[in-house]
Amino acid sequence: MDTLLLLKAFILGIVEGLTEFLPISSTGHLILAGDLLNFNDEKGKVFEIVIQLGAILAVCWEYRHKLAEVIIQLPRQEEARRFVFNLLIAFLPAAVLGLLFIKKIKLYLFKPVPVALAFIVGGVLILWAERRQHRISVERVEDMTWRDALKIGCAQALSLIPGTSRSGATIIGGLFFGLSRKAATEFSFFLAIPTMFAATFYDVFKHRDALHFDDLGMFAVGFVTAFVSAFLAVRGLLRYISRHDFSLFAWYRIAFGLVVLVTAYGGWVEWSAG
Repeated sequence: MDTLLLLKAFILGIVEGLTEFLPISSTGHLILAGDLLNFNDEKGKVFEIVIQLGAILAVCWEYRHKLAEVIIQLPRQEEARRFVFNLLIAFLPAAVLGLLFIKKIKLYLFKPVPVALAFIVGGVLILWAERRQHRISVERVEDMTWRDALKIGCAQALSLIPGTSRSGATIIGGLFFGLSRKAATEFSFFLAIPTMFAATFYDVFKHRDALHFDDLGMFAVGFVTAFVSAFLAVRGLLRYISRHDFSLFAWYRIAFGLVVLVTAYGGWVEWSAG
């Protein structure tokens, strides 16, 4: 196995894990990192799909007790059934719009400059959300209604635009719609499970011809590093939001997006066309 290829897999696995559940867009970071590492060919795209599974399994492991409790209580507990129903409702908008428009989105927007613009716009929206008066009507995930779930599902659909951030759209959407910071963050984690599993398996099936046994080592390295770094990121974010808001991530997004735009238009970095 090519050592350089394994190193690229290691770096991208860390990028995926650290950014997937923070409001800073894993897709955007992977597009930019893949561009810098010259790992944005067909194999690179399939690799990015596979390592998402490592990141989402980290959330499943972190919330394994909650998920097991829901499964056990599902036949006889109304709260468990409402939780699952809310996840289904929130999952649908992005799933439907993704099936309808993902080809055009990938064709026109999966490029560094559009991603950079989405980074900046998303950062401004986070700052706006944090500076407006935040009235909390939903303290816990268990208190959400199907209407709350539908609103957050519509917010998640915005993350089809690369650079927007799935977690950022759902968390900040949750804040706009009256969820507490903890409830919005946890629901974003839970909603990632059906969303990312569906997207991963769909894309893997669609690109199955690009999967080869010789690439197993590369996929394994990316998968493991994505799992470990995502696990650390989830725990770190939960500790962080107990004492801070999301403004730091907003300023990071704006600064990162500006760096990409300046280097692109200044000719300092040869980003992909777009």
